[in-house]
Amino acid sequence: MSVLEVRDLHVTVETDAGVTPILNGVTLTIRTGETHAIMGPNGSGKSTLAYTIAGHPKYTVTSGSITLDGEDVLAMSVDERARAGLFLAMQYPVEIPGVTVTNFLRTAKTAIDGEAPAIRTWLKDIRSSMKNLRMDPKFAERNVNEGFSGGEKKRHEILQLELLKPRIAVLDETDSGLDVDALKIVSEGVNRAKAETDLGVLLITHYTRILRYIAPDFVHVMVAGRIVEEGGPELADRLENEGYDRFLDAAPESAAPAGA
Repeated sequence: MSVLEVRDLHVTVETDAGVTPILNGVTLTIRTGETHAIMGPNGSGKSTLAYTIAGHPKYTVTSGSITLDGEDVLAMSVDERARAGLFLAMQYPVEIPGVTVTNFLRTAKTAIDGEAPAIRTWLKDIRSSMKNLRMDPKFAERNVNEGFSGGEKKRHEILQLELLKPRIAVLDETDSGLDVDALKIVSEGVNRAKAETDLGVLLITHYTRILRYIAPDFVHVMVAGRIVEEGGPELADRLENEGYDRFLDAAPESAAPAGA
């Protein structure tokens, strides 16, 4: 079992107004085999948490810790975090002109495993995963995310998840911009990856619709850079019915962050 532990994490970002606090003491534990959903209004710090775990240089950790199986994640470079078993599916996946999907995936797999996968087996795995995700096989020879629709980009993120087999996956608003059919296909991909590898999932979302397909074990509400309430799947249903007003009314004004 792998364990990702976030302890009393405080994070700032440089803005036009100066140094702005975004995370104000986040504590969270995610184990392999568990699915955690983080929900909250815009500007609550959800995406900042995701990018801080992944190592985005824009964000500065001022105090607190992140460890994976006891190892200091904050001391790792971005590629070291990936090799250690952390995976981030971005809300807005970037394009990589000049690099095909096939080459990108094989290079990433080689970097993580320390050796290149056998070509015949690897191509078979790619074709199988693409078929499951309803992706046109021609996408394997296209440049990464170049000219992809929003839904195609999200399917490619889950294709990476299935093939790279991380220990902990952070999915940052994977449901944004997806129609009903694409949402179901992407969710099925996440569930397959979890079933096959005992993946731990941190799922960041505003809405409960993706939670109808990816059942959370734990739900955490983030407001003003803090986890303000935790519970099981029933908490998501309560949020769907009641919204976030009661948390926003109770949040101190001075703690309001400037991150998603």
